[in-house]
Amino acid sequence: MKIVAVIQARTGSSRLTGKILLEVLGKPLLELMLERVRAARELDEVVVATTSLPVDDPIRDLSRRLDVACVSGHPLDLLDRHLQAAQAAEADAAVKIPSDCPLIDPRVIDQVVSVYRRHADRYDFVSNLHPATWPDGNDVEVVSRRVLEEAHREAQRGYEREHTTPFVWDRPERYRLGNVVWSTGLNLADSHRLTLDYPEDFRLIARVFEALQRTAEPPFSVEDIVAYLDAHPAVAALNAARRGTGWIDRHRHELRTLQPRLPGQLGTGATAAGTSMSTEGLRR
Repeated sequence: MKIVAVIQARTGSSRLTGKILLEVLGKPLLELMLERVRAARELDEVVVATTSLPVDDPIRDLSRRLDVACVSGHPLDLLDRHLQAAQAAEADAAVKIPSDCPLIDPRVIDQVVSVYRRHADRYDFVSNLHPATWPDGNDVEVVSRRVLEEAHREAQRGYEREHTTPFVWDRPERYRLGNVVWSTGLNLADSHRLTLDYPEDFRLIARVFEALQRTAEPPFSVEDIVAYLDAHPAVAALNAARRGTGWIDRHRHELRTLQPRLPGQLGTGATAAGTSMSTEGLRR
């Protein structure tokens, strides 16, 4: 089974234009993120999926310099871009990781992907977002190429195409869904924001990289980040006003479909929606 991470990246963010190319420690954030993603052991390849717009030429240039495969497609149809990437890499499954997660922990990627690898016969889709427990900014979603192709053929709503996977996870009666929860038993998804959308997010992320890139064991972990932010509340407060403002938060609020239709998670394993399978076999 070939599992490929797809990093969706563009410079045209309306809230913070060019955010993924902002530099920290002399490197674009996208480069720092790719270093972290490529440290994940469960991935067979990493592909950057950007737009075909000339403004995103720097992303293609950076990918070439780092020897990372890159595909270009529609600016807003992320479903199409992810499928292009999966097809180009001849992947059996794609791992969706947005480029606004530059602090993503490769160990988190490995945990989610390993559940999919070990239980691909039971799941069409495995993530750590439904519900989320890790700090916001550790988004990992694994979907089989077959299901990605179905979604590409059938998805009609704008948000289904822009956000790639809602067509799948919003249909637990059709697809077998799994979720991986943080083994610590903590739930910091709403209290710790490590994602990049606003200038204050960048200030926090830059401070974390500057503090931990030199002092923690590389690649530094999500636990290292939490410990640093807990020890430096002024840094943690930089983007506190932006917590809970992501698109998926709005989707949950507006549609009221995600949480009620997915069962709660137990232990450190995964649970499936729409099945009666016990979670015991998935505990680690």
